[in-house]
Amino acid sequence: MNKEEVMDLISDAGFGMLATAQGKQPRVRPMMPYLTDSGKLLVALLGRSRSIPEIKENPLVEICFVDRKMWYCRVSGKATLSQDKAEKTILWDNIPMLKQYFGGIDDPNFYLMVVEIQNVEAMTPHQKTPEKISFK
Repeated sequence: MNKEEVMDLISDAGFGMLATAQGKQPRVRPMMPYLTDSGKLLVALLGRSRSIPEIKENPLVEICFVDRKMWYCRVSGKATLSQDKAEKTILWDNIPMLKQYFGGIDDPNFYLMVVEIQNVEAMTPHQKTPEKISFK
């Protein structure tokens, strides 16, 4: 599997399972991230999201994606919370479902999580072991 195939997998899957930690307890929930051309994942969070204090305590996160062919990838990285309007606009313009939750990019409940990708591991059903994919 190569970088382009992983990018297609993320796009095709649509949803990913975001894992954070609360103390020593993993917490997993479905999210709809957007992969930018520069290789960052943008994720919208509600202001009351439990993910926000978890990310502040431990910014290391992982998002797992699975597509219809059962190809999967695990994306690990460092998450930061941002109010960057340009990145919020990219997310807003590419994830139509956000309009159900927010009034726009200036909505005070619209928090942006940016994941700087550090590691990607991917596998197809035909492989025996996952492989590391470079996003650098």
